[in-house]
Amino acid sequence: MAKIIPKKSISVESNWQKELATSFNDPQKLLKYLNIPVEEQIKNITARSLFPMRVPQHFANLMSKGDTQDPLFKQIFPLYDEFLEDPEYTVDPLLEQETPQQGILHKYQTRALLMVRGGCAVNCRYCFRRHFPYQQNSLNKQGWIEALDYIAQDSKLNEIIYSGGDPLMAKDDFLAWLTKEIEQIPHITRLRMHTRLPVVIPNRIDAQFVKWISQSRLKMIMVLHINHANEIDTKLISKLNLLRENQVTLLNQSVLLAGVNNTAESQIALSERLFEAGVMPYYLHMLDKVKGATHFDVNENQAREIMAEMIKRLPGFLVPKLVREIGGQPGKTPLDLHLHP
Repeated sequence: MAKIIPKKSISVESNWQKELATSFNDPQKLLKYLNIPVEEQIKNITARSLFPMRVPQHFANLMSKGDTQDPLFKQIFPLYDEFLEDPEYTVDPLLEQETPQQGILHKYQTRALLMVRGGCAVNCRYCFRRHFPYQQNSLNKQGWIEALDYIAQDSKLNEIIYSGGDPLMAKDDFLAWLTKEIEQIPHITRLRMHTRLPVVIPNRIDAQFVKWISQSRLKMIMVLHINHANEIDTKLISKLNLLRENQVTLLNQSVLLAGVNNTAESQIALSERLFEAGVMPYYLHMLDKVKGATHFDVNENQAREIMAEMIKRLPGFLVPKLVREIGGQPGKTPLDLHLHP
């Protein structure tokens, strides 16, 4: 393989990068934009010290002004409850931070996950990797060569997953290079991208992005992360249509979050809205027990009750799998749907 790492782009920033650069990082500025009294949120703002806040303008525009109970606002705004300690909630709930090959998570026999970029366009407060040591898993040129060799030497692998952080934080010239290198490994047939970036900045799906994905021999899958129907607007739908026109399979995974989407009505609305947008519901995750996110937890019986109502009111193809990820397990663990005493 050529393994010539592309040099940093010197081209003018694209629209999505400009939008990223103007994201809200200051909680007080976001509150003022949303017409929420700053003085009522001073205590909550202190939790910013635990995990920085980042919210693109587009995502902020989808929030209801003056409403601290808005389901999008609650996902991204710091809350004093993040200081609560619980021994079940740890900095590494999925046991990912010790990896045999830097930059690669190889938990599943036929799939390997590449930590393409450490940062995200939006910092979700429940993120299971909010304490992940991205700097230790950031690859230099030699690191990428070693990662590609690792993939090439394991013929059991047939799918590579781009993850992070958010892999679409990487520029398209790098993603195109990396994908071309992977294409040269005969046993890899699929490329999956796990991303939230198009949801919070739809302009990330631009002509340059579409160009490199449309030229690949690999089957392309994009797994979006959408938790609430209000996150899907006409601008996002137009970008998703562009991806589907270029044979990208679109799936969604969400997290069941207290106060955000833990009702049957919100989950049904999400599934219906996803289908309108050409996206198939894939997974509904129980919260990963990450330190700082105890207030988002939904107990398993409530999750089962929500699923029972979804099964009653939705066609089977619109019902996501209810799962929990357990560190060290070779795959997602489906929850049985029988109520427990």
